[in-house]
Amino acid sequence: MFTTIRLTKQPPPTFKWIFFLTYSLPASVLPPLCMSNQTVRHGFPYQPSSMAFDPVQKILAIGTQSGALRLFGRPGVECYCQHESGSAVIQLQFLINEGALVSALADDSVHLWNLRQKRPAILHSLKFNRERITFCHLPFQSKWLYIGTERGNVHIVNVESFMLSGYVIMWNKAIELSSKAHPGPVVHISDNPMDEGKLIIGFESGIVVLWDLKSKKAEYRYAHDEAIHSVAWHHEGKQFICSHSDGTLTTWNVRGQGRPIQTITPHGKEAEPNTETEASSVVQSFVAWTCLSPFIIFSGGLSYDTVGRRPCLTVMHGKSTAVLEMDYPIVDFLTLCETPYPNDFQEPYAVVVLLEKDLVVIDLAQNGYPIFENPYPLTIHESPVTCCEYFADCPVDLIPALYSVGSRQKRQGYSKKEWPVSGGNWGQGTLSYPEIIITGNFLNSLLISITTSLFPVLFLLVMLQVLYKLKTAKVFDRNRSKEDKGSTEVSDEDPFAIQIMAWCPESRMLCVAGVSANVIVYRFSKLEVTTEVVQVGLALTPEGSNFPRLHRLSFCLSSLRSHSLLLFVAFCLLACRVRSTPLKQSAGYQVDLVIQLVWVSGEPPQQISSLALNSTYGLVVFGNSNGVAVVDYIQKTVVLNLGTVELYGSNDPYQRQPRSPRKSRQPSGGLCDINEGSATSEDRCKSPTSGTLLYFCLRVLYLFVFLATVLLSVCPPRGANPLDHRDNSFSRSRSSSVTSIDKESREAISLFYFCETFARKGDSTLTPCLYVGTSLGTVLVLVLTLPPAGEQRQLQPVIISPVGMLVRLKGSVLRMALLDSSGSLLPPSFDPWFEPNVTTDGEEKVPKRRPVSVSPSTSQDLSESQYAVVCSEKQAKVVSLPSQTCIYKHNITETSFILRADVVQMTQGVCLACFCANGNFKIEFKLFCPH
Repeated sequence: MFTTIRLTKQPPPTFKWIFFLTYSLPASVLPPLCMSNQTVRHGFPYQPSSMAFDPVQKILAIGTQSGALRLFGRPGVECYCQHESGSAVIQLQFLINEGALVSALADDSVHLWNLRQKRPAILHSLKFNRERITFCHLPFQSKWLYIGTERGNVHIVNVESFMLSGYVIMWNKAIELSSKAHPGPVVHISDNPMDEGKLIIGFESGIVVLWDLKSKKAEYRYAHDEAIHSVAWHHEGKQFICSHSDGTLTTWNVRGQGRPIQTITPHGKEAEPNTETEASSVVQSFVAWTCLSPFIIFSGGLSYDTVGRRPCLTVMHGKSTAVLEMDYPIVDFLTLCETPYPNDFQEPYAVVVLLEKDLVVIDLAQNGYPIFENPYPLTIHESPVTCCEYFADCPVDLIPALYSVGSRQKRQGYSKKEWPVSGGNWGQGTLSYPEIIITGNFLNSLLISITTSLFPVLFLLVMLQVLYKLKTAKVFDRNRSKEDKGSTEVSDEDPFAIQIMAWCPESRMLCVAGVSANVIVYRFSKLEVTTEVVQVGLALTPEGSNFPRLHRLSFCLSSLRSHSLLLFVAFCLLACRVRSTPLKQSAGYQVDLVIQLVWVSGEPPQQISSLALNSTYGLVVFGNSNGVAVVDYIQKTVVLNLGTVELYGSNDPYQRQPRSPRKSRQPSGGLCDINEGSATSEDRCKSPTSGTLLYFCLRVLYLFVFLATVLLSVCPPRGANPLDHRDNSFSRSRSSSVTSIDKESREAISLFYFCETFARKGDSTLTPCLYVGTSLGTVLVLVLTLPPAGEQRQLQPVIISPVGMLVRLKGSVLRMALLDSSGSLLPPSFDPWFEPNVTTDGEEKVPKRRPVSVSPSTSQDLSESQYAVVCSEKQAKVVSLPSQTCIYKHNITETSFILRADVVQMTQGVCLACFCANGNFKIEFKLFCPH
C-alpha cells in the first residue's frame, strides 16, 4: 500500500535528489498518516539583504529577501527561521546580550524575536499602515526603538510592550526653515555616544539634524548638496562623518556653523581650478572610528570609468589606504569591536562583509588584512550543485580519517586567529549515527560533509561540517591565462564539471564522471605521494555506428552545427588532456586511474549516464546512450565494451533499425579517432601524450573541425541536411511507450547494480553478477567470472558474459535492490579499506581480499532464496529468484514520473520511497509477504 505525502511547494523540474526528511510515526498512528518534517537547511543564504551582530554573545544574524533569518554562532551552531509574510528583511537589530532580535521587513512590519528558547519565535509584531519603514535604530541597553519612515518622520517604539509611544519627530519640525522642500526619507538614525538623549537624523536629500529628545527640538542642522547614504559618530561624540552619493566623505563638528570641516574624495582625482571633479560611484555603506590610528572603512566610491571595476571595500588606516576587491557585490558590512559601549575607546579587530553569494571576515589587526577561514558549510553553493549523494551508517573510522586529511587542506593566506563569531554552546548530546553527504559541483569540486545529530544549547537540531574537498581538474593539463585565473564568474561551459559519482564508504573508493566523458577512480591514502597518472582510453559506440570514410567529416560538421552541445563536448575533450608529468598528491583521495572515452568515426563520445563501482570485484562500470564499459581498476584494463544492442544478444525484444556490419573495436587511449585501417591494438592504445607530433596533429585536426563548424553555422552549405534525429544528448524516457524506433535505437543505460545472486533461471548457486537497467525499462544480467584472490587476481583476467533479460518495466529503471528470503535488505559486497601506498619498510600493502561467496547460506531455501526489487519511472516490481517470477507489481504514477527512488531498511521492514516530479512522496512500507 502506497502512502502519498504532498509538499506545500512543488520543487522545480530540475530537482533530482531527495534531501533529509524525518518521518514521524506515533505509535497510535498508522503508516499512511506519517508526516514529513524539515530538520535543517544548509548552504549560503539565498539573496541576503541585511546583517547584524551581537558583540557580547558573538552571534551573527543574516536576513534575506524572502523573509528568511539565519543565525550563526560557533562552528556547528546555526539556526534557520522564517517570517510568515515572506517579505524582504531590510534591517536587523540585536538587543545586545539579551537574547532578542528586532527585524524590520519590506512590508512595513517590525518583529521582536526571542532567541532564548530552543526554537526562536516571534514575541511581538508591529505593522505600519500609512508609512513605509526605511531605517531602524536601537541604542545599547535602551528600551526605545527608533523607526524612520519614507515620509521623513521618526516614530519611537517601546521594546518591552512593543507599542508606539506617541512621541513622533515630524520632518517639518525637524528641518523647519532650513529647507523649502521635503528632505526625503530617513536614511540614518543614531544616538550621540556621550548623550543618548540626542539623536542624529539623516535625510536622503543631504540634511542632517541633531535632535534633543528632552526639549523636543532640533539643536543643530547640517546641510550638504549631495545625498547622504550613511553617518558614523566619533566615540567622543564631538564629530561625525557622512558618506555621499558623489563618492565624497564629509566630517562635521557637532557645534559647527553648518559647513563640514573636511571634505575628501578617497578614490577621486583632485580638482584643478575651473574643472569639475571626476564622477564617482555611490558610497553605499560607511563606518568610521577614531583610535590611535583612525580607521575609515567604506564600500563603493570608485570612479565610474575604471576599467573592469569590481566591488571593493576600502580601509583607510592612518596614512595608508587599502582597496580590497570582492568576488561578488557587497550587500552590507559591519565592524567587530571588543566593547559594546559606543562611548568606549573603539579599536576594531575585524570587519564582516556580506556579499551576494559569500560571507567574508577580514582581520584588521594583521598586516595585509587577511581573511578568516570560514568554518560554515556555505561553500556548498560555491558553484551550482550538479549531483548529490547521501550515505548513512558509515564506518566508525571513516569520519576521523576524512577529518584528519581535510584539516590539512587549509590554504595559505588566512588569518591565524580563531573565527570571531563564536557564540552559542553545545549541550550534552549523543551521536545517533554518522551521515555523510557528497556534493559534486559545476566547478570540478567535490565536497564531503558530515551531518550529525548533536543537540546544542543554542538554536540547532542537526549540524553539517565540511570534512574534505576534492578538485578533479588537477588531473588534467589546464592552461589558463592570467585573466582567466583572475575571473570569478562561473562559466556556462566548464569542461571539468562533475556529472555523476559513486562511492564505497567501507573501502573508501571514489569514482567521478565528468561532462567531458571521463571517469576518474580515486583511492584514499594517508600518505603523500608523487605518481604518474595512468590513463585508459576506449571507444564506446552502439551497434553499427561507424559511417563511411567519405561522409565522416560531413556528418560531424552537420551534427555539430545542429547540436550546440557537441561543440561543448569537443571543447571539453580538447581541454581535458590528462597530465603527462608526475602529479604530487597530498594525503586524502589520490588519482588511481583515468578513463577517457574517445572520438569514433568523427563522432564525439556521449556523456556518461550511469556509473557504479565494487571494491570486492575491483571493477568500475559506466554507460551512456551507446553501451556499457567495464574497467578493472586493479589491472588497469578494459574488461567489457559492448553496445546496448549486444547486451540483448539474440533475445532483443525491439525491432530496431538495420545497421551496417559492425567492425572490430579495440580499446583506444587518449582522444584519438578510431578509423579503419591496419593499425594494431598496441598502436591504438597509445596515448596522444606519448608522441608530441601525434598530439599536435590531433589538436590541429580538431581545431580545423571546430573552425569549419563555426563557418558552416554562419554560412551553411547548399543542400545541407543536418541529421537532427541523432540526438547526442542523453534524455531519459518519460513515457512508457516503446514503439518509437528512434528511442529504441538510442536506448541508454540508467542503472548498474553489483550483487551475488542467481544469474540464470533455476540456478542453485550464487554467482557474482551485474544488473544493467536501461531507459526503456529493461533489466539485463551480466555474469562475472573472477579469478581467485591474491596474486592471481593481479594477473588473471576478469570474464564477463551477458546472460539475458530479467524483467521489463514501464519507464527508465531508477533503483534496484536484493532482499533475502525473510525480506531483509541485502547490502552489496565490499572490501575493507587498506593503505595503497608503500609502508615505512618499503613493502607495498596488498589487500587481503575475502573470497567471493559461491554458494548460498545453508539456512536459505533454494526454492526462493532472494527477491529483486526494481523501480522505474512509472512502476515497481518484485521478482523472486531463482525462478525469476514476478510476485508483485504496482503502477506508482500515471500522470507524472519518478525522479528518485530508494529501498530503505526500517525497523518494521523494507520500504520503497519515491519522489515524483509533481512534488509527491510515495512510500510503500510493505512490499510483499514472502511467506
